[in-house]
Amino acid sequence: MRFTGLAIGLTAVTLATGAAAATQNFPGPGLAVVDGKCAKLVVGKLDATKGCKAEIASVTGPDGSVTFIFTSGGKMLGFQGDGRGIKAGTKKGTAQLPINVISTGAGNKMGGQVEAKGVCTFESPYSGKPASIECSAKSTELSFTGNFLSSGKPPRSK
Repeated sequence: MRFTGLAIGLTAVTLATGAAAATQNFPGPGLAVVDGKCAKLVVGKLDATKGCKAEIASVTGPDGSVTFIFTSGGKMLGFQGDGRGIKAGTKKGTAQLPINVISTGAGNKMGGQVEAKGVCTFESPYSGKPASIECSAKSTELSFTGNFLSSGKPPRSK
């Protein structure tokens, strides 16, 4: 699938997990919305950071998939992987989710998918202090980067 011509203003990262004990049960089941600041959102050469929303969604699917979803300008970008593959990160208190799919969408619907390889490194975003969620992946055509800093406050359920 080609992403050229895709007008992206993205802030979508969706997560599904089955082994997030290293990050205090984050990501959890279902959907959680985390408040904070989108520090970076780039697709190929398109920098969508300026329009990036100050929230990120974590979605855990019934199949154990985890997606972190960034949103910018009404568009979404999701970094998705198998939550059963989450492992401890190299820095204390972090975990890593191997990414195998990038999802895109508009409004509240995700539609496009492309195979990609990468990783999301994250901390519990609601531990009472700001925490980072950093994702990067590459497909055969584009690179994708999303960095988010949480407010540290408890998640909002949607």
